[in-house]
Amino acid sequence: MQALVKKTAIGLVIVLFAVKGISQTDTTGAATLTLKQCVDRALSNNIPVKQTGLLADAAKADWQQAKANLLPDVNGSWGYGWNQGRAIDPFTNTYINQQFASSNVGVNAGITLFSGLQLQNLIKQTGYAYRASEMEWQQSKDKLTLDVILAYLTILNNEDTWRIMSEQMEVTRRQVERMEILVEKGVNGSYLLSDLKGQMASDEINTITAYNALQTAILQLSQLMNIPYNKNIQLERISEGTLLEVYPATAEQVYASSLENLAQVKAVDLRAKSAAKSLSVAKSGYYPSLRLNGSLNSNYSSVSSSLSPTTVTEVETGDYITINNIKNPVLTQQQNYAPQKISYNTQMKNNVGTYVGLSLNIPIFNNLRVTTNVKKAKLNSRYAAYEAEQTKVVLKQNIEKSHQDMISAYEKYKALLEQVNQYKESFRSAEIRFNLGTIVSTEYLITKNNYDRARLNLTQTWYEYIFRTRILDFYQGKLSL
Repeated sequence: MQALVKKTAIGLVIVLFAVKGISQTDTTGAATLTLKQCVDRALSNNIPVKQTGLLADAAKADWQQAKANLLPDVNGSWGYGWNQGRAIDPFTNTYINQQFASSNVGVNAGITLFSGLQLQNLIKQTGYAYRASEMEWQQSKDKLTLDVILAYLTILNNEDTWRIMSEQMEVTRRQVERMEILVEKGVNGSYLLSDLKGQMASDEINTITAYNALQTAILQLSQLMNIPYNKNIQLERISEGTLLEVYPATAEQVYASSLENLAQVKAVDLRAKSAAKSLSVAKSGYYPSLRLNGSLNSNYSSVSSSLSPTTVTEVETGDYITINNIKNPVLTQQQNYAPQKISYNTQMKNNVGTYVGLSLNIPIFNNLRVTTNVKKAKLNSRYAAYEAEQTKVVLKQNIEKSHQDMISAYEKYKALLEQVNQYKESFRSAEIRFNLGTIVSTEYLITKNNYDRARLNLTQTWYEYIFRTRILDFYQGKLSL
């Protein structure tokens, strides 16, 4: 029996030491974290939230590209090569059979004048998709914020539970010490001491269980913030002594507000609009497309040359003049020329050519691709519309349940508040009578356990109600920290 008391006392000292440590400032220098600081750390460290943000950035790039499709496209080209054998001289455009080098340079431009409003509808479609991605990013941040709030409140709740359990164990320990003295003096029977020691062991188990639940909650919050686990983490307390008031908004008011402010609702509505615009994009395949094109080109050939005048010589024309019956040939002067290579830059300047034209593409038959695309776009549009409708149905059901849970928690809180006041007075009276020896330990323990359970239930219900109100705030898009 003495060994059991000693073992229990050691466990009590350890638990009380831990309780004292958690109620004071961390001596290792760890600062006390506020709820806002926890949320900020989670948002900055959470990888899924960052990934959702990247998806929003990618959707923005698609939207910007859709707008850029209205601009003309301009491309330049340059080439240089060597030919061997029979080929077309790019300078004279005649066939030659020799080795030569050639080069070409050009600038081509074009702009779509009409494509069945495909480009305009694509801008709207990608714009809706980008805004939907932003709302989904916001939704992921709101969801993470709500999870952090729940974990934060769970830690505070478990801290209070652990504190109450430790206080209960301390009360039982003092009664065990008092009863040991009375049993040694022969005033009370040893069975009374056994009852109290059994209760003390039960209190110790409950305290250890509460401590383990606290550490589990701390681990969960650390994982949400993506920081190393620290069992001595310090959180700023909220004023749990404040009397609660019923949530001011009805379920209908919360739902109406959620339709206007909740990022999740905005996201599915924007997705539905994007899918509807994708149908317009698909239908543009039925219409002709008109495009304006233009180009500026020049070329060079290594065999191209120009003739430069050199000397003048006299040559026979084939005609004769008879003088004194003698045929004298008729001579004429002939200008002689020498070939001279034309430089690369000169040819490029001299061979410039331009082109401007319109091209009209009229779809006649394309293996039913456009028809199939339109059918799929219609199905996707209907699916997105159903998705938005279903989201709102589920949202309304969740709001109604959350509001009812909030009402239940509030009514339970009021009842427990009165119960704690009554059990507190009952326990105070029972402790006085037990110390005077007018009641047995069984009656005392029953009264004590009733008071302890009522205190725990009141604390847990208080935090439950606070969390229920945060959920309703979340649905209205106004989470408060």
